Amino acid sequence: MEDTAQKIRMIEEKLAVDAEELTFIKDNLHKSQHMSQNMVMILTSFENRLRQLEETILPVHRETVTLQKLQENIESTLTSFDHILSYHDAVRELENTIKEGYRPGGNYEKYLSQMAQIQEALDFFAKNNPESPELSKATSIFNTGKELLQHEFRNILSRHSNPVPPITILDILGTDEELAQEDASLKQLPDDVIEELSEIAKWLLDKGHSTEFIEIYHSTRSATLRKSMEGLKDHLNSKSGGTGPGGSYSPMVIGGKLHKGKEQPIKRANHLLRSGGKGKVSSQMLGHRRTGSNVSETMTPKDEQLDPETACYLFRVSSLIRLMQSESQLMTTIIPDEHQKKTFDRIIEKPLDTILHDGEQIISAAKRAIAKHEYSAILGIFPVLKHLLSVKPDFDEALQGTAPSTRNKLPSLITSLESTGSKALEEFFDIIKNDPDKSNMPKDGTVHGLTSNALIFLDNLLDFVETAAAMLATQKDPTLQMRSADPKAKQRRVATYVGKVLGALSLNLDQKAKTYSDQYLGALFLLNNYHYILKSLQRSGLLKLVVLSNPDIETHYEDIIKEQKREYSRSWNKVLAYILEVNKPVGTQRLAQDAAKLKDKERQQIKDKFKGFNTELEDLHRTQRAYAIPDIILRDAVRRDNRDFIVPQYSQFRDKYFNANFTKNPEKYIKYTPDNVKDLLDKFFDL
Repeated sequence: MEDTAQKIRMIEEKLAVDAEELTFIKDNLHKSQHMSQNMVMILTSFENRLRQLEETILPVHRETVTLQKLQENIESTLTSFDHILSYHDAVRELENTIKEGYRPGGNYEKYLSQMAQIQEALDFFAKNNPESPELSKATSIFNTGKELLQHEFRNILSRHSNPVPPITILDILGTDEELAQEDASLKQLPDDVIEELSEIAKWLLDKGHSTEFIEIYHSTRSATLRKSMEGLKDHLNSKSGGTGPGGSYSPMVIGGKLHKGKEQPIKRANHLLRSGGKGKVSSQMLGHRRTGSNVSETMTPKDEQLDPETACYLFRVSSLIRLMQSESQLMTTIIPDEHQKKTFDRIIEKPLDTILHDGEQIISAAKRAIAKHEYSAILGIFPVLKHLLSVKPDFDEALQGTAPSTRNKLPSLITSLESTGSKALEEFFDIIKNDPDKSNMPKDGTVHGLTSNALIFLDNLLDFVETAAAMLATQKDPTLQMRSADPKAKQRRVATYVGKVLGALSLNLDQKAKTYSDQYLGALFLLNNYHYILKSLQRSGLLKLVVLSNPDIETHYEDIIKEQKREYSRSWNKVLAYILEVNKPVGTQRLAQDAAKLKDKERQQIKDKFKGFNTELEDLHRTQRAYAIPDIILRDAVRRDNRDFIVPQYSQFRDKYFNANFTKNPEKYIKYTPDNVKDLLDKFFDL
């Protein structure tokens, strides 16, 4: 019960507390309602006041915004008007400046800036008022300025485009390749001029929409290049074929540059094998001088200087390469990329045509000479063709991008040279093989002009083996066609040709030798000619080439020389017939026992032998003294063989009958001592 009472008491206490809290909450709620009513009244009053303010301020604000827009429009209009006026002002203010044109040494950047202003005005009037007089005036000023700028481009280019001096070109061509600097070798225009021309060209193309300056450029540079080449040609002609400062240059080129001492030059003679190589060989060619001999030089040795006309041409070819390279490099700094190839083609057109025309002239002259059997002409073709083949890679590189007709000019010339040379080589072989003239044989049996000229001609092939091989490759002769895999195919082709010529020469010489009424003079003629052929092959180095196709060639000629010596030695048979004791008139034993008792018949036989020996020896001396052996070594060898052949036999014969009482006048029959015979034999071949 106590628990229940206690719980009731607790409940009642809690209810009292809750009642107090409820009273507190009601009081606070009443206060809150009162405050809310006051706030509503304040807000309502504030809203009323804002509405009144808005009704007062908003019209003012709207009017202000309108005024601001009006001000902005006015300012924009004034700005646009000022911009329009600037175009009018630019046309008016720059008119005189533009018409005066760009002056040398002036500020081209400023001038181009002024032209840009005129162009802007022109574009504005064209877009906004196409019918306005201002457009016409701006157009006139712009065109005038553009024309004056193009004119100044021409003046600047012409003023600084001077021909390259010949000495400068020769110095460059004579420079070793590893020392030559492309940028320093040919400085055709100053750097500041190049920069100025480049800027003007760029503006004319991009802003002026004009390509007339390209016409100006290629015509001016083409004329300059042509004058450079003409000046070089005149200089070389005045110097007799191109001697540059510091000595003569070989005209053979490596990498577009001439090098000293790289080639053995040859001189083209005026009359090589005229009508089949008639006449005698020069005594100087054979290593000795014969007094009073009627000799004519039909060809000069290859160690003479190159024909000035040919040398001049080769220098000009090399010079054109270097000048074209320089022009190409210069053009890339001035002319826009898309116009460079066509421009370069037109720059080099006339100078290149001139070089090629001169090459065709060489070919034409060679063809005329070949038709007359003047084979000296081919000696002018060889260095030209060799040179063109060596510089062809440089030409091809320089002509990249040019028209096909331009690129094909040099190959066409090379093909023509190869064809002409091939024909000349073929006809040269035919004339050696079939030379019909046997009426103008050397009376003294010396070396025939056909032989000497043929060997000198063949000797010159050593300097042009690859060139000659290229010519021979065009012939249809199967013996001249070698396997391409053969590393020595070119040398073998030329070696085969040389062997054919030598074979034809041998056949021709054998036929010519038969025209001599004196068969021993014919043998001496062949001896001289074959000895000359062999020594020429050995001396020149041709032998090393010929053995590629004929390994036994040297032995072959040595055997022929021995055979001709034997044939010549038979000329002594008549002399030996009298002193060789085949039919002994008196036995040696009997002669020693009783020389005083010789029979008249025996005495007469001895007399006849001495008389016959003397007569035949003197006749042979008179005859063979007029014979010729130009080679000193061969002449001495033949004389020595004669002495060894005759003197011992005569000494033995003379000793046998010297004390025999076969005549009352022994000096009449025993006219010669062995020394006398020896001295007489030493006078053979000594007219």
